Amino acid sequence: MAVQNTPDLSLWNDPAVPVAERVDALIGAMTLEEKIAQLFGVWVGASDQGGEVAPHQHDMEEAVDLDALLPNGLGQLTRPFGTVPVDPALGALSLARTQRRIAATNRFGIPALAHDECLAGFAAWGATAYPVPLSWGAAFDPDTVRRMAAAIGRDMRGVGVHQGLAPVLDVVRDARWGRVEETIGEDPYLVGTVATAYVQGLESAGIVATLKHFVGYSASRAGRNLAPSSVGPRERADVLLPPFEMAIREGGVRSVMNAYTDIDGVPSAADEELLTGLLRDTWGFEGTVVADYFAIAFLKTLHGLAGDWAEAAGAALRAGVDVELPNVKTYGAPLLDAVADGRVPEALVDRAVRRVLSQKAALGLLDADWNPVPAALDGTDPDDPATLRGRIDLDGPENRALARTLAEKAVVLLSNDGTLPLERPRRIALIGPNADEPVAVLGCYSFPQHIGVRHPGTPLGIELPTLRDTLAAEFPEAELTVVRGTGVDDGDLSGLPEAVRAAREADVAVVVLGDRAGLFGRGTSGEGCDVGTLALPGAQQQLLDALLDGGTPVVTVLLAGRPYALGRAVGESAAIVQSFFPGEEGTHAIAGVLSGRVNPSGRLPVSVPRDPGSQPSTYLGARLAHVSGVSSIDPTPAFAFGHGLSYTRFDWADLVVEAGQADTDGEFALSFTVRNAGDRQGVEVVQLYLHDPVASVVQPVQRLIAYTRVDLEPGEVRRVRITVPADLASFTGRDGRRVVEPGVLELRLAASSADPRLTAEVTLTGAERHVDHTRRLHATVVQEAAARV
Repeated sequence: MAVQNTPDLSLWNDPAVPVAERVDALIGAMTLEEKIAQLFGVWVGASDQGGEVAPHQHDMEEAVDLDALLPNGLGQLTRPFGTVPVDPALGALSLARTQRRIAATNRFGIPALAHDECLAGFAAWGATAYPVPLSWGAAFDPDTVRRMAAAIGRDMRGVGVHQGLAPVLDVVRDARWGRVEETIGEDPYLVGTVATAYVQGLESAGIVATLKHFVGYSASRAGRNLAPSSVGPRERADVLLPPFEMAIREGGVRSVMNAYTDIDGVPSAADEELLTGLLRDTWGFEGTVVADYFAIAFLKTLHGLAGDWAEAAGAALRAGVDVELPNVKTYGAPLLDAVADGRVPEALVDRAVRRVLSQKAALGLLDADWNPVPAALDGTDPDDPATLRGRIDLDGPENRALARTLAEKAVVLLSNDGTLPLERPRRIALIGPNADEPVAVLGCYSFPQHIGVRHPGTPLGIELPTLRDTLAAEFPEAELTVVRGTGVDDGDLSGLPEAVRAAREADVAVVVLGDRAGLFGRGTSGEGCDVGTLALPGAQQQLLDALLDGGTPVVTVLLAGRPYALGRAVGESAAIVQSFFPGEEGTHAIAGVLSGRVNPSGRLPVSVPRDPGSQPSTYLGARLAHVSGVSSIDPTPAFAFGHGLSYTRFDWADLVVEAGQADTDGEFALSFTVRNAGDRQGVEVVQLYLHDPVASVVQPVQRLIAYTRVDLEPGEVRRVRITVPADLASFTGRDGRRVVEPGVLELRLAASSADPRLTAEVTLTGAERHVDHTRRLHATVVQEAAARV
């Protein structure tokens, strides 16, 4: 061990001293062992016996000797709330005690930074389960997502957690991928704006947000999890990177997580050009890069890029990975040995530890008056658990109200022949595997589905009303008959006759289909639950077809993590209601849509395929990706990106192109009116797409560049003005630089990617212009005050 210098506590733990000076003083007093200890975490209580919640967990988890580790300090505590069920107050006390032990054991008194999952809410027992990110995309409402994230952050910070491993900014490229539910959609602008709002909300509460997975994870071949990604440089630059770029520029994000995958043979955990060249040198990111769980060790075991753990550690550290998560594997003794024998420069360790300690300083973890006990536990007796249990509520009324608001905005009405809203039906047949299943509203990163399933007998911790419960409350005078019909994926056909009888005896049949979230094949949607086709799992299509043959109007409701081809239901179902794992208040939202209490305003963040085998495809395809006369496969979706119906009708009119010609460094301006021509309040989601008919590089037929929700009472009209900077027409040219080219463009004001309402032809003039990461990223959308006509 190197000679220990006496730490100058008066300097580095004084918040009045600039952070850089504090950190330099601290690093100068640390031994190599103490510096390296700040670069890894420990995962107390994680299983090494299978049943993992992370890839290859049972291979990678090893017993950790805390008594041996802690004298040198500790960088991170992994998932103190998201590993086993624990009452929030007791968990907060346990975390505080652990932090005091860590601080008391190392000579600098530095605590660990505690991180946890928060993909669709704080992944802790008893915490609010919000809609999954795909529902955030369906809402087309960054403001509500920002408020949700702030609430999540307050709950996390209130129990002593510092960092959240969210949001996911992967753009959907193949809906067969199991993690589609964790994404926001198939369009980079939608993903970027919604994810940035989530980052802003989480960071506003003092929680370090973590962008993941950087980059290319969702573009894996055949939609297989943790598979190689076939991505060209322009697809990476124009589709996959923009959401990360936006969140870093506008979100104030303080952490980034690498992707597991490799692109063209280079794993992101060892990609210096990506993690240092682009992320830091070009974009100016100053936070920490954390490894996705076991990603550094995977450089040896899965990628074959390293011959031993030390080589893996050196490759990741050199690339720019600052922190090894979830446990120490390569950044411990292997890295220490590699530095000692000269294979890894100590300067790389210093670079990483400086970033880690700077973040800890910003979080107050280096301050002399640091206190790990949450304010909610002040005045309690830490030795009397009975006084603590229930002291912290992570699912209060405000959280539930926010969860319901977002769920209501995210429900998408795909089709409707006038059957919805239901007009006081006397008899309702409620059929399907998700009709009376509490967890059918939850995604794979919700605590009950992620951790709770590993602890049978443990209460859910939150109220999860089923659709049976909420429909009974919504239609108290109706006779409700509930029949399962078949399971989500068991293929059982024995219940179909009973389901058909129930439907025939009812005024309407509501059939509730979709997914069961899980991990690594334990569900039909979720991490590691990839599929070969987009047919409904199990015998659900057979159940649906049998009900369609019965003559009773069938309302198809989907509680799912991805879009599915629905076969005959597209043309024959009386109505189709799509919901993407809407969270604990989701069935209230769906029941409200069925009754008409809620006027649906959700829009599809992903295309719904017409054929289960026509994927992968997204609306972003170039001309050759669309239907043609030289292929027998028609990839045209049944319902396009951005599609969604309402119970009222909107008219679009009076388009005025106020500035239809601009230089390549200028901007266009246009305005138009939206009128609620129906008899009830409603929200129209205005979408603006850009079509570039002639470009030096093949472009998608169109791409989203702006959107806004327009809320109108019956008879109201609102004028909307949009200013579009020429920068939004830029793309990556043949030389790898982003270019704005002169020429004619179309700006399509649309209700979906397949439903243009007004089109403006505009012209860019002047010379080609190159832009970079400082370019303008948004159009300016202004809604005038509503008027009644």
